[in-house]
Amino acid sequence: MGVIEFDLVRVVAGPIEEVFDRLARIGGYAEWMPRRGSLLRRTRQTSPGAVGLGTTYLDETSAGNVPGEVVEFDRPTAITFHWWDESSRGALKVEGWPGYRLQALGPQSTRVHHHARLQVYGLSRLATPVYRLMARRERTLVVEALQVSFNRRAAGL
Repeated sequence: MGVIEFDLVRVVAGPIEEVFDRLARIGGYAEWMPRRGSLLRRTRQTSPGAVGLGTTYLDETSAGNVPGEVVEFDRPTAITFHWWDESSRGALKVEGWPGYRLQALGPQSTRVHHHARLQVYGLSRLATPVYRLMARRERTLVVEALQVSFNRRAAGL
């Protein structure tokens, strides 16, 4: 109890470089994420420069602000983020590692393998089943919104 892991796979109608860049563009999630249904309200980069290994960011969510950093960056095939939520005393409550592995299936098609891992700590572990439901819902929403954003473009919308 306390560890949550799952995988999602989708095919996106876009070139691998563009799919990677959309995932890596920290400030751009609001452009393709749905406004309703997601915990995410806004994401902003908190470190200077281009996004890469070590870039820091802040997710503004309906549950509060959550800091994070890019812990893997291998354009155009892999990116992993690490975020954490602390109590008011600074103790870790939960941290997560959403990661993406991309594989070109052709010039306009990319397989997105999304692996999510969460670690829940202390008394928050009692809420692991709730975290599992919320995480699966949120991560599925992100991957499917990514897929839809490219499908709209491919359809000329």
